[in-house]
Amino acid sequence: MALVYRARCTLLNRDVAIKILRPEFTNDEEFVKRFRVEAQAAASLSHPNIVSIYDVGHEDNIHYLVMEYIDGTTLKEYIEEKGVLGWREAVNITIQICSAIEQAHRKNIIHRDIKPHNIMLTSEGIAKVTDFGIARAVSSSTITVVGSTIGSVHYFSPEQARGGYIDEKSDIYSLGIAMYEMVTGEVPFTGESPVTVALKHLQDEPVPPKIKNPDLPQGVNDIIMKAIKKDKSKRYQSASDMLSDLFKVLKEPGAGFLNDTDDTEAFPTKKMQAISDEMLNEKEESQIKEKKNNKRKEKLAVWMAIITSLAIISIFIYVGYRIFYPSFAREPDFIVDNYVGKNIVEVKSELESMDITVEVKRVYDENIPTDVIISQSINDGQKVQRENLDTIVFEVSDGPERIIIPDLKSEDYRTAEAKLKNMKLKVRIEEEHSETIANNLVTRTEPKADEEVKPGTIVIVYKSIGPKITTVVVPSLTGKTRAEAQQLLIENKLSIGRILPEGIVSDVAKIAGQFPEAGTEVNEGTPVDLIFDIHGEDQNNTGSYSSGNDTDNGKNVKRNIVSTPLNLTNPESYEDEVKVYIEITPSDTNKVEVFMDDKVKTSSFPLSLPIPVPEGGYTKVRVILNGKFYTEFVR
Repeated sequence: MALVYRARCTLLNRDVAIKILRPEFTNDEEFVKRFRVEAQAAASLSHPNIVSIYDVGHEDNIHYLVMEYIDGTTLKEYIEEKGVLGWREAVNITIQICSAIEQAHRKNIIHRDIKPHNIMLTSEGIAKVTDFGIARAVSSSTITVVGSTIGSVHYFSPEQARGGYIDEKSDIYSLGIAMYEMVTGEVPFTGESPVTVALKHLQDEPVPPKIKNPDLPQGVNDIIMKAIKKDKSKRYQSASDMLSDLFKVLKEPGAGFLNDTDDTEAFPTKKMQAISDEMLNEKEESQIKEKKNNKRKEKLAVWMAIITSLAIISIFIYVGYRIFYPSFAREPDFIVDNYVGKNIVEVKSELESMDITVEVKRVYDENIPTDVIISQSINDGQKVQRENLDTIVFEVSDGPERIIIPDLKSEDYRTAEAKLKNMKLKVRIEEEHSETIANNLVTRTEPKADEEVKPGTIVIVYKSIGPKITTVVVPSLTGKTRAEAQQLLIENKLSIGRILPEGIVSDVAKIAGQFPEAGTEVNEGTPVDLIFDIHGEDQNNTGSYSSGNDTDNGKNVKRNIVSTPLNLTNPESYEDEVKVYIEITPSDTNKVEVFMDDKVKTSSFPLSLPIPVPEGGYTKVRVILNGKFYTEFVR
């Protein structure tokens, strides 16, 4: 339905997700209207398991949602990666989703497209439901999308498949299908086409998940089967009801949660015959029989009293036997063996076969192999009575502790440092240049990602300081022709900048000045402005160039005003006002003049500087901001 972009909110300095609806949706006015209403309603939801909507809007024909950015994966991807989830993990994830659905239903918002694709799992394992309200806007609209289906038919409720009335119980059905997939690794209904799958939702009974996963507790199986009942009246009637059973099943996995009894059929209406004389005679006869039965019952009551008395006497005999007999006939004492150094699997199997309880506590050990017993809670040679034998606790080696170095490439180096320290590792930060990874992001680690190391190992985190910049010294170009200067600049990995004076310069014209000046250290590739002396040449060789009104030995050379913008880089590093000091050196006098010495508001930048440039010459400009050199250029 949308293209999703990761963006940076400059106001709150955080990452967000921006969903931009595809054109086939935005061209439908009815849909756009419903989309705004539903998206705004969804934006009112505030729940830890619901992806937050920060903003809803449109610009021109672009309709968008600004949402919480989740650093994680979808539940669908997680299921595909793990195959089958453990039942406790599946129940915990379902509890989070069901809690989100419960909150939405209280606000009268039905999702209508609950499926693993719409569930995000954060890196901390928190489930978050996304796209609340959008599915409703789509399903309520009259839009037709050729070759596609809104939602996924594998998770449709029967009423959605037949186009019937949809309510909160439709979300519960879809959640039940998602839970089914978590514990079995597959959806209950598949087919060659969406229509085939939809018909199965309407007609076929699903195979109970316990058949596909025999390790699944009966209680979890019952919750799933109840959630995906085809008859809405037999499903959970609310997300709160399902949530209650999900919490119960964590404590009682074997409990039953299915109840298919239809109370409305417990006492059906019956057709009665009219009462006749024959029926009255039959009644009298039945009363006589009833008296005889009562006598029989009295005799039976006497016998029952006798039996009850015998049962009570038997109980007293049994209790006495249990109290006094063991003192005369004890089971033989159990002598605890020395199990240190043995394999816990073999020892545990041996002891449990004699009904002795075993508890295992695992610890890391650099010297003892995995599964070998390190110590035991009851010393060897000790005699204990079997019925009074406490649990034997074994401390077992889990082998040497090893930590797998995570892949931290392109993460902020401070985040990477915190992660490693939390993993009981030491960190050293090193800097290195990188052509592809931005400043302050991790380029690599030593040891490398996926390597196993001991706790306390020093991990070197290399952070990027950007591309390596090589500097060169600007050569002297004075007296060179343009061709000679170009060759010399290429050899020094520099380039030609502006040619002054502007206009046509002959091949024999000599360079009278340059900027940056000779001997200056600059970055490779820096352009060098070339200032040519063309006064000694034949004026016909300079094309359209004219020296202007030279009078009085050059003292009154005409100057043109060249408007030059002065930009302020990194304005946030300055206060409200900037002290601006500018010197200019025109080529006609070669004397330094103060062009500007004043305070300027930061908001006034960029400044437009009217630089006077001698006709046929040039002007050097030197800019100092807040008493520090800022830039230098030639006009």
